[in-house]
Amino acid sequence: MKVLVLAIDRDDDFGIKAGVKGPVIGRDKCLDAAIKLSLADPEDSDANTLFAAIKLYDELKESREFDDVEVALITGHHNVGVKSDMELSRQLDEVLKVFPADGIIPVTDGAEDEQIFPIITSKAPIVSTRRVVVKQSPGIETTWYIIVRYLKEIMNDPEVSKVVLGIPGLIVLLYGVAKLISLKYPPSAQIVSSAVTGVVMLIVGGYFFIKGVKIKPLELISRGFITFIGVITGLIVILGGAINVYLTLETISTKMIGGIPSSDLIALLIYLNAVNPYFILGFGIILVGKTIQEYLRKNPHIWYYTSGILMLPAFWKVIDLITKYSNPLIKKNPEDIILGIVLILINIGISIFVGIKLREKVKSWTSSS
Repeated sequence: MKVLVLAIDRDDDFGIKAGVKGPVIGRDKCLDAAIKLSLADPEDSDANTLFAAIKLYDELKESREFDDVEVALITGHHNVGVKSDMELSRQLDEVLKVFPADGIIPVTDGAEDEQIFPIITSKAPIVSTRRVVVKQSPGIETTWYIIVRYLKEIMNDPEVSKVVLGIPGLIVLLYGVAKLISLKYPPSAQIVSSAVTGVVMLIVGGYFFIKGVKIKPLELISRGFITFIGVITGLIVILGGAINVYLTLETISTKMIGGIPSSDLIALLIYLNAVNPYFILGFGIILVGKTIQEYLRKNPHIWYYTSGILMLPAFWKVIDLITKYSNPLIKKNPEDIILGIVLILINIGISIFVGIKLREKVKSWTSSS
């Protein structure tokens, strides 16, 4: 039986740090590669993995348990994932052409390298495995050393440092600025504190939302610039309207019910009624931007967005009727309610009719979205 002792470097530390190009086949070449990486980075565990593979190769050669034994190193790619695994698979094919093994003994330094075991078994059976655990002296392996080492890794990893250092740093910075402003202008302390808290929550919440739903802002802008502009403009209109209504709620309440709301529920109904036009306008701007973008792309689903734009007046009227009808302090005119319902039905009917006609007209378009 011919056995291959296979050292695995999934993230290509050998190539990046020592300039060793995989695959490396043979004891002497593997030993040379291990020495190069040890000199380049004495703390890298991949060098120890290759030394362990060479040691295992020597032991198997000496024991003569198998007909023939060979040792090899395969290296992946720094972009760990599909790209690195495809490279490892390609290199393993090269090794097996030179040394057609009946079985493989993978030697790794952790669970990450072991993720490619299915790739190995698709080419030759695994007869045994060896995991290398690097020992540290008690003097070095202290809590302080471990903390410093991981802090260095965090600072050198852009993605991790953004979350672990970037967000907390921004929070501390904003609160520091707020504290200085409140010292200079004591009466504004509460306003500044609330504003900073809101900004922090907005930034942190927005970051985690974008990461959670895997939105890529730069890609969104490049692939749908008009849609992006429409979304930003629409959100500004909605936010500006919401703030304006909040600041002028007493004046709006006086005009609507002749005084200040007697309860929070009444105030909420008045607020929703007053902010309704801003919401519909902002949402309409977003839909218009999306419609223009899809028209330029010749997307046959443009009828969907067009129908949505045409249906906005009905949506506005529904919210207007509900908020007014639910408010006991507003006088209701049955004729206005009936007329409103009729207008809603007419608007929905027109929107559906236009949508159907438009869908038939754009069927020949080839979707590029």
